[in-house]
Amino acid sequence: MDLSGRRYGCFVIVVVMIIGLSGVCVYGQNDGDSVGAPMVKTEQEALYYAIQGFVGQWWNGSDLYPDPCGWTPIQGVSCDIFDGLWYVTELNIGQIQDNSLPCAQNIEFKPHLFQLQHLKTLSFFNCIISPSQTPISIDTVKWDAFSATLESIEFRSNPGLTGQIPTSFGNLKKLESIVVIDNGLSGSLPANIGELSYLKRLVLSGNKFTGNIPESYGNLRELLIMDLSRNKLTGSLPLTFGGLTSILKFDLSKNKLEGEIPSEISNLKNLTLLDLSNNNISGGFDFANQEMSSLEELILSNNPIRGDLMKFNWKYVNNLVALDLSHTGLTGQIPESISIMKNLRFLGLNDNSLSGNISPKIAELANLSAFYVHGNNLTGDLKFPKEFYQKMRRRFGAWNNSNLCFPVTKMSESIRPFGVKVCREGTS
Repeated sequence: MDLSGRRYGCFVIVVVMIIGLSGVCVYGQNDGDSVGAPMVKTEQEALYYAIQGFVGQWWNGSDLYPDPCGWTPIQGVSCDIFDGLWYVTELNIGQIQDNSLPCAQNIEFKPHLFQLQHLKTLSFFNCIISPSQTPISIDTVKWDAFSATLESIEFRSNPGLTGQIPTSFGNLKKLESIVVIDNGLSGSLPANIGELSYLKRLVLSGNKFTGNIPESYGNLRELLIMDLSRNKLTGSLPLTFGGLTSILKFDLSKNKLEGEIPSEISNLKNLTLLDLSNNNISGGFDFANQEMSSLEELILSNNPIRGDLMKFNWKYVNNLVALDLSHTGLTGQIPESISIMKNLRFLGLNDNSLSGNISPKIAELANLSAFYVHGNNLTGDLKFPKEFYQKMRRRFGAWNNSNLCFPVTKMSESIRPFGVKVCREGTS
């Protein structure tokens, strides 16, 4: 074969190789290599129009991102292959990253959004900043289109978003996470959210929700986190909450809840955080009638709970790391049995009506780094060792206890407890 023939043969081989590689890039046929897999035209158009509804008419996706799941990805969009074709699985709208597309002043939930056939995650972050002339609310009708696909939905930091949570969210049977934080939403909580059997995270904090917590929420057996804090919820805690057997964190703080803490709460054997602070809860501390060894943080401050700590069985919560019972109307003495909680780091008992002496056994809590008992009726002299004051310093608060004193001869002025008077001679 002459030189020209050899060149022609090589050329043919190269062309065949290029064509073969081209087929791989375009059609994704190389053992799952999907870099150049095609995208269904209807899916691509639905994506473009949906985003345009949120960022404005100026945005022309087909020109800017002709291959949104391949070579020219769109910020906040993730895709996956189904039957050899690209489909959108994740859509994040708003200022999530520095280069994210900014939202328009008047966003629109275009019907194209609900044509994305495999969408699993949808989020809006810092998108709807302030109320516009036309109130912006969550579309209430079309969510059923995602009933078999959507796993996570999030509206975070959108103060201009008004209206209610659509009841159609309760039809999204695959949902594992609902996060609706710091928006302008109001109204009652949809009861049918309690029918979402796969739900693991329910966070609805920082809105203006009113009314009672639906009893159906106690049916969420897979739930790990419930945060309904910073709303205007009323009524009592549902007794059905005893059925939340998987829950780890429970935050209902800063609402207008009332009534007693149900004893069913002590059925929650995996619970690590219980925060009911800043409500109108009353009825004492009888809720822990069995062991809650997993509980690490018990925050009940700023409630008219009242009751006597001497009657509380501390061995049921002996793994607590943080205990805040400040401003809860407590009476009686500080029980010495608190000292069995060896993991305790924070103890807040301030602004109550506690009386009597403070047991020096509190100093045996080696991990304790903050102890506040100011604003009570405590009496007697403080008998903690000098090392305790050296460690705690201003994190030991005992001021505003008029009959409490400390023996000045036992410590230097630099570590004396702030606001506590010196014991008179003969009283220590």
